[in-house]
Amino acid sequence: MNLIRIVARNPLIQILRSPAAALRLNARQWEDLLWLARGTRLSGRVWYLLEQAGLADRVPGPVRRRLSSAFLAAEYHRRQLLWEVDRIHRAFHGSGHSFVVLKGGAYAAAGLRTAMGRPTADVDIMVPSEAIAEAERTLLGHGWEPVVADAYDQEYYRRWMHELPPLRHRVRETELDLHRGILPLTSRLRADAESLHRMSIVLDDRGTRVLSPPDMLLHCAVHLFHDGEIRGALRDLVDLDALFREFGERPGFWTALVPRGIELGLQRPLFYALRYTAYLLGTPVPQDTLDAADIGRPSAGILAFMDWAVPKALLPPLSPGEMLLSSGAGFCLYIRSHWLRMPLVSLSKHLARKFVRRLWSSETGIRDATR
Repeated sequence: MNLIRIVARNPLIQILRSPAAALRLNARQWEDLLWLARGTRLSGRVWYLLEQAGLADRVPGPVRRRLSSAFLAAEYHRRQLLWEVDRIHRAFHGSGHSFVVLKGGAYAAAGLRTAMGRPTADVDIMVPSEAIAEAERTLLGHGWEPVVADAYDQEYYRRWMHELPPLRHRVRETELDLHRGILPLTSRLRADAESLHRMSIVLDDRGTRVLSPPDMLLHCAVHLFHDGEIRGALRDLVDLDALFREFGERPGFWTALVPRGIELGLQRPLFYALRYTAYLLGTPVPQDTLDAADIGRPSAGILAFMDWAVPKALLPPLSPGEMLLSSGAGFCLYIRSHWLRMPLVSLSKHLARKFVRRLWSSETGIRDATR
């Protein structure tokens, strides 16, 4: 990985690493920044970082209007998330259900700085596995409707995934993902969902719950480096960077992080999260934590592949050549994510079906709902 070259060519990475870099950008670089930030859905986050650094008034006027507008749109999303969590409480009132808010909804509900400038499309909640069918019925009875109609897609989610098919509210049109864990049921990694619930934190008198700080970070790491598609997911790496910085200010966080990762069997995605946030975004991590996290280090061959593929897949390309490399790295990591998610025979059948589905949908315009 050539960090000097990455930073020199990418004004978005420059500002994410150090907002003061904005003082050195020329007109062409500002233009590139707007394009890169929009493509990665980081425009609002960039504005927030510039404001926090006291540099908002040093931004060129046209750029300021674009970035600040994106921040206001993200603020609307954040408040909408909080309202949606309130509606879920109302739906579950008196049912005896407890739920844990995940991802962007959790960042907003917990009042984290990580949520600032971060647009979010849906709400994710997790309920105990034994209660998920009843929780789904409750939501269906309070205005949420299935998004996925195809029988294979329904079976895919219910048989393989850690979440049920997404739901959409028929009036507000907001989407909700109902989880029973943070990893697919057939994943090569297994994180104890009961332990996640047990360690979750109650935020208010309504019983709003979020994962503990180490678990919240580990979930983000799993989502990016094990279960998700890394290509184009720079925003997820920015989430990790923000969580490391924010939780790192809390006493005991760094000493608890690696032991908790080991306890949940998530030391490998944690290793990647620490490695690539520190390398690409300059995340400050204590050396003791980096040394302890080395327990999750993969073999030399796998690490060499990840060091080649992850930056190319994460960072938006700035030239046709980089676009080709990004596509190739992203495809390799896409296959990797499915390999980690499903047994070989099931994976082969699923990818073959997806290939045929995409060929068909490219002609008919029908969206493939499976992952």
